[in-house]
Amino acid sequence: MKPNYYVAHPWHGLELGPKAPDELDVFIELTPQDTVKYEIDKASGFIRVDRPQKYSNRSPTLYGFIPRTFSGEASGNHCSEVVGRAGIVGDGDPIDICVLSVNPITHGNMILTVIPIGGLRMIDKGEADDKIVAVLKGDEVFGQIKEISEVPKALINKLHHYFLTYKLDPNSPSTGTVEITEVYDRAEAIKVIQFGIEDYIKKFVTV
Repeated sequence: MKPNYYVAHPWHGLELGPKAPDELDVFIELTPQDTVKYEIDKASGFIRVDRPQKYSNRSPTLYGFIPRTFSGEASGNHCSEVVGRAGIVGDGDPIDICVLSVNPITHGNMILTVIPIGGLRMIDKGEADDKIVAVLKGDEVFGQIKEISEVPKALINKLHHYFLTYKLDPNSPSTGTVEITEVYDRAEAIKVIQFGIEDYIKKFVTV
């Protein structure tokens, strides 16, 4: 095989994997150990410090995105239809993913193979910002889980709390603009991923 002398852009250069969307290769930006929020720099593909986590919040799971997905028109329309609210648009980012693993993975900037089991339907300032939940393939504890309903409720509650509060400033009277309308199952997660793939092709792939 001819070697690749250049690092692929994590969003555009990585493949989803041959079994997508049932099994995916995803890119991890953030771990539960991180006290700084890291995020992919869309232009370069390098990891950038987005902001220090000013308060006590830390992501309860590995956190990153699904390569070659985009939350655009189809994603926004689907969210609007499901929640019965007109005017929701995609947030313009790749589809986010939270990965459950029993073994601590202590740094991001890596690729994992995961299996989607559900998701959180999150809306941020009128934009669809779904959080797909997946398990690390082969994980001895979480790897047997097929549906998000099998995940301990306490862990789902932690995800709820993190995403509803991670942007809040306790010194501000604002209650925030983020809402989670539902926790959905694997079948709906697959739909959300497929809409993200559709939006990516429409946005970035020339024919």
